[in-house]
Amino acid sequence: MRLCYKPHAYQEYAIEFIKKNPIAAILLDMGMGKSSITLTAIMELMYDSFEVSKVLIIAPLRVAKHTWSGEIEKWEHLKGLRYSIVVGTVAQRKKALQKDADIYIINRENVPWLIEQSGQPFDYDMVVIDELSSFKNWQSKRFRSLMKVRPMVKRMVGLTGTPSSNGMMDLFAEYKVLDMGARLGRFIGQYRLNYFKPDRVNGPIVYSYKLLPGAEQQIYEKIDDITISMKATDYLEMPSLLSTEYPVYLSASELDTYEEMKKDLVLSLPGGEITASNAASLSGKLSQMANGAVYTDDKSYIEFHDKKLDALEDIIEAANGQPLMVAYWYKHDLIRIEERLKSLGVQYQRLDSDASIEKWNRGELPVALVHPASAGHGLNLQSGGSTLVWFGITWSLELYQQTNARLYRQGQTASCVKIIHLISKGTIDERIVKALSDKDNTQAALIDAVKADLNQ
Repeated sequence: MRLCYKPHAYQEYAIEFIKKNPIAAILLDMGMGKSSITLTAIMELMYDSFEVSKVLIIAPLRVAKHTWSGEIEKWEHLKGLRYSIVVGTVAQRKKALQKDADIYIINRENVPWLIEQSGQPFDYDMVVIDELSSFKNWQSKRFRSLMKVRPMVKRMVGLTGTPSSNGMMDLFAEYKVLDMGARLGRFIGQYRLNYFKPDRVNGPIVYSYKLLPGAEQQIYEKIDDITISMKATDYLEMPSLLSTEYPVYLSASELDTYEEMKKDLVLSLPGGEITASNAASLSGKLSQMANGAVYTDDKSYIEFHDKKLDALEDIIEAANGQPLMVAYWYKHDLIRIEERLKSLGVQYQRLDSDASIEKWNRGELPVALVHPASAGHGLNLQSGGSTLVWFGITWSLELYQQTNARLYRQGQTASCVKIIHLISKGTIDERIVKALSDKDNTQAALIDAVKADLNQ
């Protein structure tokens, strides 16, 4: 049965903003209804003012397959919208493109195929990019392909809750795909010259940039006219959010081994040799060691400690049957967690299928295991529980925030959502947490700078 759509005031504001602005960047916290807002605007542009006739929605794969169609089927006022989901094999995608529909929904990986290989004309007069941050790389195939046809599109909408997850440099490509460079410039070199200066350098090689004095505010002012931003806590009755660190203490010998790896980049252990050829590789090795196991050069892994597994066991016991979601990063994390849960007789499933997600949302899973890259975007998991344990922490602010938002979002009935981080003290875990916090400061500044004032 379809539901009657009763938008919040901020949703009405966002709907009107999309209708009035041919180019719109909608920066909404996760769980604030970006999909229903956008679909309502499309419905009115298409069937009330007749300004739009054919819409392309670009989204992460699982979101493309389920979320957008689910929203259309959910709301009474959207029942007239015809949609076609362009995923699957080449034959399935071509058949979906030939279907007579109002909205065509495709996963972002297939954007180059759609534009360059599908053989179908690119005659969409409105394009919606769900998770605009996935177009932050101006060198990616999906970005270059979309820019080829961007002049043909009359209306562009970019949706995200994390526009600058890795700093302000991300905004160049995200806004260029929206306005073709009108606000932040057509070329990355121009953008860097105007707003940044080299930070870490080695001769002529620049490894990182930092903002010039006053540049951040200048960027906000440039994009302000096409951007609205709102925080869930400002407009919704959200549960409280409790973020805590659960310290894990390695033994003195384990810390010595960890420090040796960090110092020498090469570490010999019984069972294989581990090498870290550069800083990025070393970071990964140290993260693995902090979690309790590490891959060898022959792709097997060596178990290093069980401290996080012991901590997870304690948390499960303290939960006393309350559902827990556990985020892991490495495959050996998953293997070791599953082995421990089996030994404890704890029922669990990986959230990697529609059936497992439905089981979680019915409250039938004591423990659900998720990988941030697959559960980070678009999934509504708030019905199944209110506690998330980070077994292994990611450097990606976007995946971190999006995964937390699977539980901390509109529709969560618990009074408090708990995010628990297992932190191996004296290891890279502490640096990752600090880096996420520092990046979030940049993110928060952007959100606040362009926050919509509903009263104006």
